[in-house]
Amino acid sequence: MGLLALFRRKPHERTGFELYGAAVAAARDPWYFGPLGVPDTLDGRFDLVGLQVALLIRRLRTDPDPRGPALAQAVFDAMFADMDINLREMGAGDMSIGKRVKRMWEAFHGRAQAYEAALDAGDHTALAAALERNVWRREAAEPGLEALALARQAAASAALLAATPLAELLRGAVRFAPPEAADAA
Repeated sequence: MGLLALFRRKPHERTGFELYGAAVAAARDPWYFGPLGVPDTLDGRFDLVGLQVALLIRRLRTDPDPRGPALAQAVFDAMFADMDINLREMGAGDMSIGKRVKRMWEAFHGRAQAYEAALDAGDHTALAAALERNVWRREAAEPGLEALALARQAAASAALLAATPLAELLRGAVRFAPPEAADAA
């Protein structure tokens, strides 16, 4: 391997960052923090970004084209590169960054698995219960109206992503369901 190979971009790196940026933009919709009441905190923002990214990665990872899973990995890499940068900008010490990013990865992975299992089963109540626990940090016998609305919106996004051709995603073009999808579903 030559020295220049160290400076080459990984396959799909730029597209991974573009798709990740679209997921972040979707997670910043005021509907989440206003009418839905998601806490406008670091945890609340992390959970919303994590939800959008989990939906996107789920779509890409299951694509039969090998470029889909490769692009899913690029989105994941972009997310955690961004998390690392944000922690540094917030003043986290270099010695603690690795541990904090690892905890974030574990939190993301657990949430993504719960969301995927509920979506795969078509169980909106289970999805809402997972969102209730993770986004609002509440344990309840039944998910609240906010969690049910977020579950409907997430399911609408998952359906929209499933219908998106891989060619569009490879160009960095992605759409998430708007908040109105929660009312229509």
